[in-house]
Amino acid sequence: MRHLIDLLDGEVEAAYEAADLAWRPRYTPVLRVLMNRGAQSIKAIAGEIGISHSAVSQTVTQMVKDELVMLKPGADARERIVILTDKTERMIPSLQRQWAAVNQAAAALDQELSAPLSDVVREAIAALTDEPFGQRIQAAAKAQSAP
Repeated sequence: MRHLIDLLDGEVEAAYEAADLAWRPRYTPVLRVLMNRGAQSIKAIAGEIGISHSAVSQTVTQMVKDELVMLKPGADARERIVILTDKTERMIPSLQRQWAAVNQAAAALDQELSAPLSDVVREAIAALTDEPFGQRIQAAAKAQSAP
């Protein structure tokens, strides 16, 4: 699985570089939320994307360093609101062209496979949501140790 992710993510990142875009694939879900909903808290972004608050916070921290987003205080001292910078706003049309190319390439890849990768990934996510992989490992270990 790690090898597949490396093959896909690495090539997407290389495509951004070839297009002269200082962008990482992991930034895209955050940007999409901000494009669709405007400024949001890290908690709201995490909920929308479906990943942990910690993972979003780490991504946003890197985006701040790259001057792609800014943080402002939220309603209470713990909340931070993420806002796009002008730099990122100017990048959006180029990023949208890249996303379209990535989607087209993914659709072409799906046509070459015995089952579309996008469908298998959705099925795997649904199955792992129902029964996390850790529980599956524990059950398999228990079954192996049973007489």
